[in-house]
Amino acid sequence: MGKYQTVKPFPLVCGPLAVPFLINKPGSGHRVKGELYSVSGRALARLDELEGISIGNYERLPIEVVVADGESDGGDAAVDVEAYFAHRRYGEEMWAKNGWVGMEEYSDSDGEKYVRVKDRDVGLNLGDYIRLYLQS
Repeated sequence: MGKYQTVKPFPLVCGPLAVPFLINKPGSGHRVKGELYSVSGRALARLDELEGISIGNYERLPIEVVVADGESDGGDAAVDVEAYFAHRRYGEEMWAKNGWVGMEEYSDSDGEKYVRVKDRDVGLNLGDYIRLYLQS
């Protein structure tokens, strides 16, 4: 649907494996920019599986966004959507681990550092990497 940004500031950080984590701390961080997609119910269920909703990697929560700066004619209203946030079990700790400093968006250069699943240790899942990252 295009480039959008959050109405309120939120922390966005890179965690282990250069995976991005949006932290549910409204009022902290930046107004985060990202891409907005419209998906079917079936696709949403698959995304939930990919993001590890059932195992506590992420949570899908409501958030308010507007068309990103420079992408609009200026008259766009806020839209209620959902986004994947770091699970509440570790989100704030991830924010602290990053020195309470976040990004405005997950850039192409950030994405180049991302470690694909096929290149990760076979015996570890994302939850394991998160625990190890927070303990280091």
